[in-house]
Amino acid sequence: MAEIQSLSDLGTAMGAQSADAAAAPVHVQKLDGFGRAYATGKRKNAVARVWLRPGSGKIVVNGREFGVYFARPVLQMLILQPILAAARDGQYDVIATVAGGGLSGQAGALRHGISKALTYYEPALRGVLKPFGFLTRDPRVVERKKYGRRKARRSFQFSKR
Repeated sequence: MAEIQSLSDLGTAMGAQSADAAAAPVHVQKLDGFGRAYATGKRKNAVARVWLRPGSGKIVVNGREFGVYFARPVLQMLILQPILAAARDGQYDVIATVAGGGLSGQAGALRHGISKALTYYEPALRGVLKPFGFLTRDPRVVERKKYGRRKARRSFQFSKR
């Protein structure tokens, strides 16, 4: 690094640093020792730990086939959305453990985890999945119950008498 003698030297040195910082972040492949991509997905109070590896397209959730664990077709469709959007159907095996929340929250968490794991395995898919909102963690959670109220916002019935 050259020594800075004047303000103009400082400006050129800062310009070189800002040009490096302004460059788009480079996303690299993140794999564990077994060649799998690991990601954590979250939705409401549910957390999904997802491992993605090349395979035949099998999805296992908590040791069961995902069609058995998530019996509702809407939830199955929700889980498959990132894989179908990335056109990787039948190319990756997904092993996941989900905990907390209900089935809907767990399905959303699994979708978020699969999306993140896909981008860790193939960073080029980030541009495909991001516009659909698959990489965004949905921040909505249940509001807590307040004291002096029946629920979070609902008051007790008022009577003038």
